[in-house]
Amino acid sequence: MRLKPSLRFSTYAAFATLFLTGAGWLVADWQKDISSDDIWQSTAVYLLMVHGGAAMATLLLIGALIPVHVLRGWRSGKNMVSGSVMITLNALLIVTAFGLYYLGSETVRPWMKLIHLGAGFGLPALFAVHIFLGRRQSSQRDPLRSRVP
Repeated sequence: MRLKPSLRFSTYAAFATLFLTGAGWLVADWQKDISSDDIWQSTAVYLLMVHGGAAMATLLLIGALIPVHVLRGWRSGKNMVSGSVMITLNALLIVTAFGLYYLGSETVRPWMKLIHLGAGFGLPALFAVHIFLGRRQSSQRDPLRSRVP
């Protein structure tokens, strides 16, 4: 169930931006603790702002994917396991992001950070598996019928 190119590439770009800014923020955050340069603090702040903006765009894209991809995939019974894990992992990222931004608890925050980082670094591999399985299934069917508007 292939997505229209504009939605597919927008989704890829948004998730790539999230991954790169999240990984970059992690490096800058480590460096600001061990370096006396203020550049790492500024870099961490800017990366986190871009990460938050990309997260908002990604939420819009996920909302667009629900009717045109998720529900159709669920009804057709295709790629349900990896799709369900994708939905779960994205929901976990959304909940932990909310917790990191809005919860001030010093007890909960470190756990939220670890869960968010783990899910965020695991998502690209799952994303690739989901795409691979979906393309493998669609190549076994008529390629003209597998395109989603």
